[in-house]
Amino acid sequence: MTRSLLDICDLSATQLRRILELCDTSSRPLEDRGVALIFEKPSNRTRHSMEMAVVALGGHPVYTRGEEIGLDVRESVEDATRILAGYHCIVAARVFDHRTLERMVAVSDVPVLNMLSDRSHPLQALADVVTMEETIGPVEALEVAWVGDYNNVAKSLAEAVSVLGGTIRLAGPDGHRADAGEVARLTLLGGSVSVHTSPEEAAIGAHVVHTDTWTSMGQEADIDRRRAVFDGWTVDSTLMSRARPGAFFMHCMPAHRGEEVSADVMDSPASLVVRQGHHRLTASRGALRWLLEEDK
Repeated sequence: MTRSLLDICDLSATQLRRILELCDTSSRPLEDRGVALIFEKPSNRTRHSMEMAVVALGGHPVYTRGEEIGLDVRESVEDATRILAGYHCIVAARVFDHRTLERMVAVSDVPVLNMLSDRSHPLQALADVVTMEETIGPVEALEVAWVGDYNNVAKSLAEAVSVLGGTIRLAGPDGHRADAGEVARLTLLGGSVSVHTSPEEAAIGAHVVHTDTWTSMGQEADIDRRRAVFDGWTVDSTLMSRARPGAFFMHCMPAHRGEEVSADVMDSPASLVVRQGHHRLTASRGALRWLLEEDK
């Protein structure tokens, strides 16, 4: 069966650990091979990290904008995927609808990699784990706080922490936090998961506090309502003081100082955001190697 990576929750702890091991090996499995990079949604970090990861592994990345390929407009997802699978050894896509990736997997003879969907962002979660373990220690020994919208980034982070046996506390305003069904799903993966109605509750004793923008790409028309809903949910120095001494701050970026995070926290020595961003390249290398590795 062709191996793909759409969601962190599809991985066992052993598989996730194997991807992390492969992040820093020197193998070049993409020598003289191509990787299709389809971007329905543009991105700074994802494009640069993926292109350079493919190059580092010896391959040739081919970047294609969504309007160039026209999935389900010019041709079906299935037809486009079958053709690209004949040119490339991996098809990677950053899409609006997660079902697009599932349709790709159903017809592809080569691995499919999720570079972001409305449901999940596995490459970001991998980069987050690499950053936390490099800076703090094994995830299974960490208490991780998420403050803000329970979006695709939050879901993948929560899955990664859970699969690795860590503790994650999720906090968000009404209508924007994980529900009971989601907590049950995450709990089955392992680790410890709890949901809180205030940012202070989630931050107490945390080794690291994560957040993300209040308004994700494609939600711009809802920005005023979201700013009102998330008023009081800014990660600032007062909130960080509720975490354990020496706690770190993480954000997948792009960030909006003065909204989801204050400038003094974003630009403080406790902020890992630049290192975290750089580890998107690290994570991409590991994911690409794992997709082409035979089952261990």
